[in-house]
Amino acid sequence: MQLATQVLKEELAYFETFFKNSIKSKVSLLDTIMMYIVKRKGKKIRPLLVMLSAKIAGNLTEKTYRACSLIELLHTATLVHDDVVDETLERRSAFSINALWKNKVAVLVGDYLLSKGLLISLDNQDYDILQIVSKAVKMMSEGELLQLEKSRTLDLDEAIYFKIIQYKTAALLSAACCAGAISSNVPLNNIDEYKMFGEKIGIAFQLKDDLLDYSLQKIGKPTSNDLKEKKLTLPLIYTLSKVNYLEKRNIISIIKNKNKNKKELQKIVEIVQHHNGIQYTTDKMMQYKNEALTILNKLPQNEYSQAMQDLVEFIISRNY
Repeated sequence: MQLATQVLKEELAYFETFFKNSIKSKVSLLDTIMMYIVKRKGKKIRPLLVMLSAKIAGNLTEKTYRACSLIELLHTATLVHDDVVDETLERRSAFSINALWKNKVAVLVGDYLLSKGLLISLDNQDYDILQIVSKAVKMMSEGELLQLEKSRTLDLDEAIYFKIIQYKTAALLSAACCAGAISSNVPLNNIDEYKMFGEKIGIAFQLKDDLLDYSLQKIGKPTSNDLKEKKLTLPLIYTLSKVNYLEKRNIISIIKNKNKNKKELQKIVEIVQHHNGIQYTTDKMMQYKNEALTILNKLPQNEYSQAMQDLVEFIISRNY
C-alpha cells in the first residue's frame, strides 16, 4: 500500500479536502459528527481503487474525485448503519457513532451521508457512475439481508456464502474500479475487466476479514464478532462440512445459545483450526488474489498498475 499512497500523494491530499467539503452541513451536530468521522477514516482502500483505476485507464479528473467521494460516502453510510444493526459500540478502536450519539442519530447520519453522495453525482450529471454505484448499493443490501436470513437458520453452504460476499463486499469494490475507469473516459461498455478485477479483489478482501475474525492475535478490533452475531463465514462453513454429526450439532448449539461466552467461542476457533478451516480459507483468498492479478496484467501497464498490485498485496497481508 505504501507505493499506492506514494504515487498518489498529491491526489490523496486533494481528495481529503474535497471529501471534507462534500460532507459539510449547516447543522452543528452534523458537523461535529462529520469531523469525528473524518478523523477516524481508515485505510482509504476504496478511493485508492478509484484513483488507481483512473490512472491506469488514462488521467485523473474532477469526475474521479467526485466518484471517490460518492464511493466513500456510501461506504461510510453502510458502516454507520451496520453498527446500529449489529449493535457494535466500537470500530477501529474508537467508539461508533451509535455508541456516542445513540441509534436514532446514527441512522439519520447514515441517511445524510447517503444523500450527500447521491447529490454529488446528480448535481454534476455523473449518471453513468451513479448507475453503477446504485446497483452496487442494491446488491449490498441484498447480500446483508441474505446473510441475516441465513444467520437465523444457520443453514449456509459455500456457494451461498460466496454469493453473499460477492454482493455485500465485492460489489462496492468492483463499482469503485468501474467508477475510476469511467471517470477517465473509458466507455461504459468497455469496463468489464475493471469490474471483474474489483470483484475478485473484493472477495479476497472479505476472506481476509473472515480470517482476521479467527485471529488469536490482537489486531485492533474485536475478534469472533461473526460468531457472536451468528454469522457463518468460510472457515466455519468448511469445518462444518468436515466434522461428524455430533460435532456439528455441538457447534451449532454454541452459536445459537452460547454465542456470548468467550470460552465456548474459543472452542469453535480451535475446532476450525484443527480441521484446517483457516488454511482452506487462506487458499481460497490466494486463489482470488491471483485471479485479480491476472486480470490486472491485461490492463494498461504503468506505474499505477504496479501501485495497484501493491495495494492488492496489502489487502491480503494486512492484520487489521
